[in-house]
Amino acid sequence: MDFFFNAPDDVVDDGLSGLAHIAPVRISERGSGMRLIVDREFDRRRVAVVSGGGAGHEPSHAGLVGRGMLAAAIAGDLFTSPSVEAVLAAIREVTGPAGCVLVIKNYTGDRLNFGLAAERAAREGYSVRTVIVADDVSLPEDVGARGLAGTVLVHKIAGYHAAASADLDTVAERAQETIDGLVSIGLSLSSAVLPGGKREPRSPELGLGIHNEPGVSEVAPRDAAQAVELALEPLLKAADRRHGDAEWVVLLNNLGGCSTQEMGVLTDEVLRRLPRGRARAAVVPGALMTSMNMHGFSITLLPCDDEVQAALASPVSAIGWPGLASVAEPETFTPALSEDKTPGDGPRDAGRADRLRVAAEALTAAREDLDDLDAAAGDGDTGTAFNRGATAILGALDDDRLSTGEDARLADEIGDLLARDMGGSSGVLLSILFTATAAALRENKPIGEAIVAGIRRMQDYGGAQTGDRTMLDALVPAAEALADGGSPADAARAAREGADATADMGRARAGRSAYVRDEALAGIKDPGAEAVARVFEALAG
Repeated sequence: MDFFFNAPDDVVDDGLSGLAHIAPVRISERGSGMRLIVDREFDRRRVAVVSGGGAGHEPSHAGLVGRGMLAAAIAGDLFTSPSVEAVLAAIREVTGPAGCVLVIKNYTGDRLNFGLAAERAAREGYSVRTVIVADDVSLPEDVGARGLAGTVLVHKIAGYHAAASADLDTVAERAQETIDGLVSIGLSLSSAVLPGGKREPRSPELGLGIHNEPGVSEVAPRDAAQAVELALEPLLKAADRRHGDAEWVVLLNNLGGCSTQEMGVLTDEVLRRLPRGRARAAVVPGALMTSMNMHGFSITLLPCDDEVQAALASPVSAIGWPGLASVAEPETFTPALSEDKTPGDGPRDAGRADRLRVAAEALTAAREDLDDLDAAAGDGDTGTAFNRGATAILGALDDDRLSTGEDARLADEIGDLLARDMGGSSGVLLSILFTATAAALRENKPIGEAIVAGIRRMQDYGGAQTGDRTMLDALVPAAEALADGGSPADAARAAREGADATADMGRARAGRSAYVRDEALAGIKDPGAEAVARVFEALAG
């Protein structure tokens, strides 16, 4: 199983059924042979804005049905235009005396089927206007431009005017004005995969449509910044040629396969690279006109004045519209930090500094081994985390910022370093350990007892116990060996035995490993326990 589908032939109907559970729509019965989605609260006294096309572009068009946007949408099979009869049935369902505007993307199937449906509807006495969206700027001028994500802005603006009781000619004119202003272009790293199919191996491409067709040119962006640069260059040329120095509304559209993090990075790149002051507003970035799961994005620009901004900002009930946001430079502030203690103002002990350096260097050397152990439990970053902590300690030693001659103060300083620089749960837990150990040392407890006291506080907050397959399985026996009067070598042996024993613990009861199947952990030592063992071995030297 590669995708969360049932039968490939049922994907479109299953998806529409899911939508109908939560959206303000009615859908045609499955047995009808049509896939019609209509606004269940639509007022037929208003102009009906109707659109559609092949499925696979969700949330377009079904998710854009609702007050303030589409009165109805018609879905075909995946990447296949709906039939003339289906389009005509949708027109009949929602069109009253005010008439209907059909928004058609510039693809042959859509133009033919929607166009013929409009002609037949007119023969039946319906008042119908058609507008054709052709916002793709990547094709040569002698080739008809395709309809891309700019279509969604046509839905929104036409739907706004229809909801405001504008007449048929006005709604059609506003839709056409929007179309005349649109420029769009897409870039993708991969093709789409249809249910039951396999991904076609293709290079990254610029200037592609929404039906899995190849792009106009192959590209090789090294990162998100260059990908956006490649897309913006022809887009801005087209926008400036048509509209001069107009302000824009920006639509960054996820073609289906970009993660939320990728969309955030792309948003930053797009808005930073547009000419200063030209981006007036932006549709909240997301999936609006997809190509199934294609790993790519498209950018749309539309000249934006007060009327356009008001239309795009108006509330709707369609669940697929993400909303409009004003564009501004990021506003920053300086966080209030904890008061910085004066580091390293205590006495020095050169021998202890040397031993601490050896222990920290042991952790940096173990980074890859620890990451490999952690990979069995998830993200494989334990070595990286411990390396961050060790690097912070080494830096403090290099800068002579540690009070190596005073146990309590040194433990406090290490605790502060780990909290600030190590990160992750391990960093916080170890910071608690060192901070609580420092408190016990200030009460004049011997080092072994102080570490045991620190471990108890660590357990209070972390919740783990020995036997749970964590760093405690090495740390506790080492601390107990010291508390019982043992030498550093005794503590190192105890830590090593504890760490090795975690390989035979069939179940983890704390940390990320607790979410991993027991058999996946068999024979693998806990990376945190291994890190502790290596520290004690280095200290025993």
